[in-house]
Amino acid sequence: MLVVHGAWTGGALALWAEDTSPPESTSPRGGPSPRGGGRAHPFAAPASVLAAALGEAAARAVPAELTLRLPGSAKGPLPSPESGLPSAARAPRLAAWRVPALLAGPAEALALLGALTEPPPPAPGAPEWGPGTSLRYLAVVAEHARALVRRGRVLPQLVIEDGAHAARWRPVLTGADATAFRELATAMPPACRAAGQGSPSARVLRESLAALADGAVRLALPDRLLRGVRPGPKSPLPERWLSALTSGDAALPGAGEPEAAELGGALREWLAAAHRMDGPIRVCFRLIEPEGDADAWELEFALQSVEDPSLYVPASRLWDGERVPGLPRRSDEILLAGLGRAVRLCPELHTALYDARPSGMTVDTAWAFGFLRRAAPLLQAAGYGVSLPAWAGRKGIGLRLTTRSRAATPSRAVAGQGFGLGELVDFRVDLAVGDHTISEEELEELARLKVPLVRVRGQWVELDDRQLKAALTAIERRRAGEMTVAEVIAEVVGGGDEELPLVAVDADGPLGDLLSGEADRRLAAVATPAAFNGVLRPYQERGLSWLSFLSRVGLGGILADDMGLGKTAQTLSLLLDERTDGPVPPTLLVCPMSLVGNWQKEAARFAPSLRVYVHHGGTRKRDEELAAAVRDADLVVTTYGTALRDVGTLMGFAWGRVVCDEAQAIKNSAARQAQAVRSIPARTRLALTGTPVENHLAELWSIMEFCNPGLLGPAKRFRTRYQEPIEARGDEDAARALRRATGPFVLRRLKTDKTIISDLPEKQEMKVWCTLTPEQASLYQAVVTDMMARIDGSEGIERRGNVLAAMTRLKQVCNHPAHLLKDGSRLSGRSGKLARLEELAQEIVEEGDRALVFTQYAEFGSLLQPYLAAHLDRPVLWLHGGLPKKKRDELVERFQEGDEPMIFLLSLKAAGTGLNLTAANHVIHVDRWWNPAVEDQATDRAFRIGQTKNVQVRKFICAGTLEERIDEMIERKKALAESVVGAGEDWITGLSTERLRELFRLGPEAVS
Repeated sequence: MLVVHGAWTGGALALWAEDTSPPESTSPRGGPSPRGGGRAHPFAAPASVLAAALGEAAARAVPAELTLRLPGSAKGPLPSPESGLPSAARAPRLAAWRVPALLAGPAEALALLGALTEPPPPAPGAPEWGPGTSLRYLAVVAEHARALVRRGRVLPQLVIEDGAHAARWRPVLTGADATAFRELATAMPPACRAAGQGSPSARVLRESLAALADGAVRLALPDRLLRGVRPGPKSPLPERWLSALTSGDAALPGAGEPEAAELGGALREWLAAAHRMDGPIRVCFRLIEPEGDADAWELEFALQSVEDPSLYVPASRLWDGERVPGLPRRSDEILLAGLGRAVRLCPELHTALYDARPSGMTVDTAWAFGFLRRAAPLLQAAGYGVSLPAWAGRKGIGLRLTTRSRAATPSRAVAGQGFGLGELVDFRVDLAVGDHTISEEELEELARLKVPLVRVRGQWVELDDRQLKAALTAIERRRAGEMTVAEVIAEVVGGGDEELPLVAVDADGPLGDLLSGEADRRLAAVATPAAFNGVLRPYQERGLSWLSFLSRVGLGGILADDMGLGKTAQTLSLLLDERTDGPVPPTLLVCPMSLVGNWQKEAARFAPSLRVYVHHGGTRKRDEELAAAVRDADLVVTTYGTALRDVGTLMGFAWGRVVCDEAQAIKNSAARQAQAVRSIPARTRLALTGTPVENHLAELWSIMEFCNPGLLGPAKRFRTRYQEPIEARGDEDAARALRRATGPFVLRRLKTDKTIISDLPEKQEMKVWCTLTPEQASLYQAVVTDMMARIDGSEGIERRGNVLAAMTRLKQVCNHPAHLLKDGSRLSGRSGKLARLEELAQEIVEEGDRALVFTQYAEFGSLLQPYLAAHLDRPVLWLHGGLPKKKRDELVERFQEGDEPMIFLLSLKAAGTGLNLTAANHVIHVDRWWNPAVEDQATDRAFRIGQTKNVQVRKFICAGTLEERIDEMIERKKALAESVVGAGEDWITGLSTERLRELFRLGPEAVS
């Protein structure tokens, strides 16, 4: 298989590929370095092979050879994480490597990147391929460029390329677009910059975004902007420039300097004026609907903070002379200047400027509609704040679907008799305006009036001709009839069409229970199976009823219960319940390697009658032995890695169900293990995860595509229908439609919900502030001085590596000088954190309690374990990734079953998920991973079902250091914490040098 990577260079998309096919490609064969060039990349596929794999998508790409700066060692380059190839490089360095490549211009790049969400099947004989992280990132950039063009966020310019003038389009990045640009630059994978000699990510992003936006405009405007005679080479430059803005050739040869200077200067001033809107305070317009039957709308003027939109100050307060904290002096001048610029986008505002102190306007319905439809989008795109009524922008007319079951009796239907995807139900489609159903006659009357903004039964709604025509056509074509249950589900998931969204569903019987999104509460609860060794809680029995119902009708689902609510127990009870009437095909369960033992033990504990076979390790069964083992098993447990390696074999068995535990492992639909698991056939699928969406909605699509293939449609449609409106614009209608589409197949309960579980104790979180010793402070400052000098003198991948190295060293200093120096020196009395940990650990064991102590550094844990054991004179267990499975299980069992107080040291990566450690009622995070989701997962090793005590969670932070400042950054963006810091610490590497200097700065409060 080929892993295809992408970079941006010289105005073109550069594609190259790693060949992951064994065995030849797994041994470096680069050879000596030619003079001035770099060695041949040992895993790179020839350009001809890459072109064959991409097929039509790369038909117009040009073969080339690039020299890339990639991490590696003297022996060879470091394989990419997506390749799955082994690497022995311990301390990689950037080096030049020659790779065969394909170069695609902007138009071709847009087509190729747009096809990544639905890559066509490879041609016969062509190698299989998948996009690497860099290529998927550039696909996001391409879609962002298209969005800018769709919203008119581009301006024409006259630029110089290769010493000649050219007509180009350039994006306008202000307001939300400027924020999106900064976030994209921060998230750029290093490989995207490998062809640019390590250029800063912002520069590479600006170049690629400009080229892709220019290409998108030319694709959208294939004809000339002005009709008439095509200008010749001697025509005035403005005419030639205007024609070149849409032609295939943007060059303007022979342009005279005086003419070019005059035209280029005016265009640059136009672009600069558009960017002046990007300040900390912006003018905001708020449209307020009238009360009762009045026709007086209010348009309020205000100032609003860009960083904190809750800081909203109406203009009337400014004219009263009130000094508002957070606003700069002379805010009235900012307001007047902003209103003056806004008149160019909404000329009707000019009447308000007759007033020396404008605070708003009173307008009629026709004016309000014009503002809603035309001015508001333009003002928003230009960076102004716009606040509209909650109904604004929603489709005025929608569809209401009503279905009625034909089942003989409700009891038989609930029992699963007579209910299936093929059962016929009666349906009726009605039209809804706002919250009300209207008749065809009322709709025809609205169409006759041709009033675009009307009040229907007390609610304002927007109507347009296209919606009205589509509604009349839909109601004539399909008003009532019969459909199968499967067709009803497809209608609900499809959500109608663009002009007529499905806004409400009313169904009875089991179908209504399923579509309600509360199926676990409405379906009759299935009792705990007799073979289950224990008693399910009421909410778990409801979960079992939902799982059983989906399984009977052949649908998949996502059990997304909060960590600790018993997803394992519910799954095992499902396997037992379906075997009460006789044998059924086995279930294949795929999980991380660290959870294999957990599933074995939980099955033996709760479902001892289940026959369990573990398919993992070098001694696992193969061929006939494996077939016999699967035939004799009820549950086959394997790992994601083994499933990927043995996918061909596993595809040959008749599985009743495939279950993915910790299903966030398949959140990347293009990853090989996600593709492998999806390819294993089964009657139904089940995903278990406490975090169905960690960073992006595309992850939900990937997991749903595993559970119910094709149900949510292609990834591209999901992105345009749901992901972009929700993530980019906060579209509430799209969010409601997505909840309606996925709600029947996702069961999510939180343990903090007292209606779910009332006997779980409280979780008390607190921050423990530590100070540095003078030795630590001296080392900290020395590291800052040394590393900032290195960061200042580096670029690209090397700079990113230096930033990560600086953070690591500073965190090590905050832990303990011996952690940084690695000199085996004494620990006592040299670290503020260690002193606080000693005190807390002593208190915990003296009270007879037990604690989990997490560190992200295995080497620091190895230092702490013997020291704390000697200091406390108590057992201190130490679990890290280097332990074999048997030893890990022994440690967990000793901690859970022992009867003496003790401390359990754990590596965050090795023990952050899957373990049940409810014997602990204290959790200490000695050093932070700066990812709230990861920390919460680790904490939930103790805060889960089975816990009988309050759990105290302490997070150590060194005051006055980068630890405190990053904690502040996380707190400020708590609502977006997972998307901002979802990749651990990589997001910090894109900060400017000045921001890094402030982040790393040692404050005077740091030293005790």
